[in-house]
Amino acid sequence: MPVTIQTFKKEIAAAVKAYEKYVICLDKTPEDFEAAMNSLMQKALAAYEQRGPGMRHGLALDKQVTIILSQSDDARPLCGIYFNLHSPYQKSSLPSTVKAIGSKPATDE
Repeated sequence: MPVTIQTFKKEIAAAVKAYEKYVICLDKTPEDFEAAMNSLMQKALAAYEQRGPGMRHGLALDKQVTIILSQSDDARPLCGIYFNLHSPYQKSSLPSTVKAIGSKPATDE
């Protein structure tokens, strides 16, 4: 039996229910979130099916959610859906000794 998005219908429904009840998100409506969940699950399935030898997981994520599929003893992989903590209002503050990637080091001229 092939593993598809429908295999994880219960997990997606539980995540959508939790999202509507507990998660405040300015980027996605509950309908957009459900569509994103289906897209992420499809990506996680592709990563899981194309994983290399010795690898046990398939992973997909965006700013709000991480989906991980893990190899199990059954034909059906284990599914974990995690809400990522993210605030669009929090500015990334690097210590003064750290330079952002892509910034050029100061030169003495």
